[in-house]
Order: sequence, then structure tokens, then C-alpha cells
Amino acid sequence: MLRGKTILAVDDEPDILETIVDLLESCRIDTAASFRQAQDCLLTKNYDLAILDVMGVKGLHLLDLAVRRKIPSVMLTAPAVSTEYIIQAQERGAMAYIFKEEMGQLETLLVQLFEVLARGEAPWAYTMKRIAPILDERLAPGWRNKLIAGPKQHPDR
Repeated sequence: MLRGKTILAVDDEPDILETIVDLLESCRIDTAASFRQAQDCLLTKNYDLAILDVMGVKGLHLLDLAVRRKIPSVMLTAPAVSTEYIIQAQERGAMAYIFKEEMGQLETLLVQLFEVLARGEAPWAYTMKRIAPILDERLAPGWRNKLIAGPKQHPDR
């Protein structure tokens, strides 16, 4: 399902970008290590998917640009997660949230997301079901109420 897909991977850590390229060898991957590089790519090229680091490269601002260009986007984050970033990512139109420690499963997670999209299902609902156990371990009790009650689903997702 990923073979031949064109993906933009954005992260300020070169080893993360190398890992993404290695893990998604059946895809055509462009990498960007800064906000400006990523912005240039998003403005001049078309992608089947963008993988955007939340921190270090202004990932939420890049998400806004990707959504305007109708590029499905996945937010990538380190273990330090907050409900605010998750809510912002959802409200701004991200289709998924992936933790960096899940990188070994990246290909499988992306295939599952494309399958969810192909079935016409909501990728964010799939994402929340998948990451809920991780968030239960990391966030204060009551995080589910914040996420369920707070954000509005983006109309394009």
C-alpha cells in the first residue's frame, strides 16, 4: 500500500530522518531538517503524506500549510507529550499522532492509516484508540475528557 508513495519527512534530528528513510524504503522520501526547508517542499511539491515533527521545526505551522495544500499529515513526537499539542494537532487537521518510540512500526502504522482512509473511516478515531494506552501511562487522569470534549474535527479529515 505504501509502494511508490511520495512522503515528506520533517525532523530536526538527522538520525530520525535517516530512520524514516530506512523504514519506508518502498516510498519516495524527501527530507527536511528545518522549518524553512519543509516549507519550501510543501509549497513546491505534492506529497501523498507528510510526517511532521511537532517540536524543533514548528510542526504545527507546517501542519497548517500541509492541510491547506490537502496533504494528509501525521504528527511525530518524542515521549514528552501534552494534551494541548494533541488537541492542536487534531483541530488543525492532522490525521494521526505517532510517538518516536513507535518508529519501528512506522510502515505498519502508515499502512493502517491509509487503509482507514480507503474505508472512509476517521483516521483520528483510529489514532486515539491506538494511542490511548500510551496516554493513560503518561497523562493525568481526565485527559480523555479534555480530548473528547475539546477539539473539533477538521472538515477535511
